[in-house]
Amino acid sequence: MLKRNLRLFLAVLAAFALLTAACGDDDDGDDTATEDTEATDTETTEATETTEATETTEGDGEAMADGGSIWVLLPDSATSPRWESLDRRFFKEGFEAAGLVEGEDFTIVNAEGDTTTQISQAEQAVLDGASVVLLVNLDSATGATITSIAREGGAKVIDYDRFTADGDGADVYVSFDNVAVGRTMAEVLEPEIDALGVDNPQVVMLNGGPEDNNSQLFRAGYAETVEARADAGDWTIVADQFVDGWLAENAQTAMDQILVDSGNEVDAVFAANDNLANAVITSLETAGLDSTQVPISGQDASIVAMQNILLGKQTMSVYKPIEPLAAAAVQAALALRGGEDLSTVSGDFDAIAIAVDTGTPTDEPVGDGVVLYWALTPSAITADNIGDTVIADGVYEWSDICVGDIADVCPEEAG
Repeated sequence: MLKRNLRLFLAVLAAFALLTAACGDDDDGDDTATEDTEATDTETTEATETTEATETTEGDGEAMADGGSIWVLLPDSATSPRWESLDRRFFKEGFEAAGLVEGEDFTIVNAEGDTTTQISQAEQAVLDGASVVLLVNLDSATGATITSIAREGGAKVIDYDRFTADGDGADVYVSFDNVAVGRTMAEVLEPEIDALGVDNPQVVMLNGGPEDNNSQLFRAGYAETVEARADAGDWTIVADQFVDGWLAENAQTAMDQILVDSGNEVDAVFAANDNLANAVITSLETAGLDSTQVPISGQDASIVAMQNILLGKQTMSVYKPIEPLAAAAVQAALALRGGEDLSTVSGDFDAIAIAVDTGTPTDEPVGDGVVLYWALTPSAITADNIGDTVIADGVYEWSDICVGDIADVCPEEAG
């Protein structure tokens, strides 16, 4: 700025000197002086424009070269092992593949279930000059607070696998089609329940944390089938309960009480994730029931779930491959960091929309109260396709799953 001002001052001074000289000359050289002055003025304008353009280009180049850091805010380690064992790993790999350096260009932190900690982490991200905050919220209220903090600090926000159904909404929500997650559970469990040969099976819906909007979406997916069968008089809904914090201990307490209230008459359980499914299995076995005779769903394809499935204690888990999910979020973060318009970005997802006020997908255009939603497609894992899914995709090796007594039920391909 000082250099530009100095150039302007010298140019104007030169022009003024020429103009003064012309005014003091009474011959016919007035036209020439005027032409010289106009030429000088033109050169001054062009020089000014060139200088400003150069400074703008240099500034933009620096901004693009250093687009600010990316902060990833993970929620905890308790609700699912995936956050630390899978998501962190794939974020790190994705950012490093793009040439970013951990601790300088990107930072990954975990709030371990504490909302105050997660808000403090968001504040630290802003102080660090973050251009993007990639958030897995602990609840929508916390998510809205963090979104506000990030926006005030000039950062873009990505809701990752948990939607913030509060506040102004993130710039993009990257997740699987979460209603389809619940539908996938129903597609697998419905024929298994019918195959029990039980007259009017007693069915439980054990949903995720009420603070998590995804819990509502998962439930909406499997409730379509459960409620339709109940309305038809085919099944009876014994319980429809949410589990605070998605915590296994809360799920087991809830399931214990359900068994007491029903006199142990439970024939199937729609458990919203693998942690809850494992708690259901423990509760059933503690009550002296055979969990292999009770169809149970799950989600996240955890190692424990793979083992329970091989043992016949859990019927299925919804497979949401974390690597492509994390890759999509990395893609979004890098695009936002580089100033790209996400509506022009394509990838292995469906670009749809989700409403902030309802937390459900919508046909409304993205804008005020409606967030861009990059939705990936989930699939089911059963005992028949573990090798074709988590093993083939490199998420686990058979040696990770087939330990101790589990080795006795592993397929021959496990070696």
